[in-house]
Amino acid sequence: MHRLIAFLAFSVAVALATTIRAAAEEGASLERLVTSDETRGWEGVGRLQLGTASFCTGALITERLVLTAAHCLFDGDSGARIPDAEIEFLAGWRDGRAEAYRGVRRSFPHPDYAHGSDVSFDRVAVDLAVLELDRPVRSGRIVPFATAEGLVRGQEVSVVSYARDRANAPSLQETCHVLRQAQGVAVLSCSVDLGASGAPVFRLGASGPEIVSVVSAKGRSDEDDVALAPTFGLAFREVMAQLDTAPPAVLNGGLARVRTPGDAPAPASGAGGAGAKFLRP
Repeated sequence: MHRLIAFLAFSVAVALATTIRAAAEEGASLERLVTSDETRGWEGVGRLQLGTASFCTGALITERLVLTAAHCLFDGDSGARIPDAEIEFLAGWRDGRAEAYRGVRRSFPHPDYAHGSDVSFDRVAVDLAVLELDRPVRSGRIVPFATAEGLVRGQEVSVVSYARDRANAPSLQETCHVLRQAQGVAVLSCSVDLGASGAPVFRLGASGPEIVSVVSAKGRSDEDDVALAPTFGLAFREVMAQLDTAPPAVLNGGLARVRTPGDAPAPASGAGGAGAKFLRP
């Protein structure tokens, strides 16, 4: 049986404002980005291939660092860490080709993240990970995204993700909203599904899109689907601090994998080609 990465899902036991349904209805629908013009500016978002059976979404925050969700680094069946040598970042993946292919030299989930079957707000609050690539991504077409703090209730945000039935091109939800924050978790009206774990949540900053969180879980409040994301701040700084304190690593004995643009990864298993397993309570 192929390894599947569990896409966290649970019912959100929080009292949201009565405007939750209206906010969700006002949110923009998902737009599949299928042409080079449509993907321009979003090439730093990529599909994170996890072995041959599953994937998540990740985004470049420097030439060599990718931000994603911590639970993406763990096998959904055994709970074991996925070896870095089996992870590949496909920047701007679209219709069988990526703008850049990179292996992973080191990966760091948040130090307080504990993978397991029980899901809680405490876990979502630290569901962050940073990946150090084997080689920097240096391309005029691929620009890393800035990161920022400051999610507030009522704020408009956007999400770019790969997911079930849209695994071969990114999709953009240009407008959704922060509905509430509690216990280090932001509740969003954004539409998320299998494979969207780790997808960057953007706000529009003075110089363009800024990553303010990543998708961790899909939940429900009353009759509405919501997305759960860790709020940045201390949790993000703690993840990044590990890059300075951890010993250096050598990928595959110092030999980085080399891919040509025509070498597509093996299709992930699961519905619509997505390898994530969607669990409902």
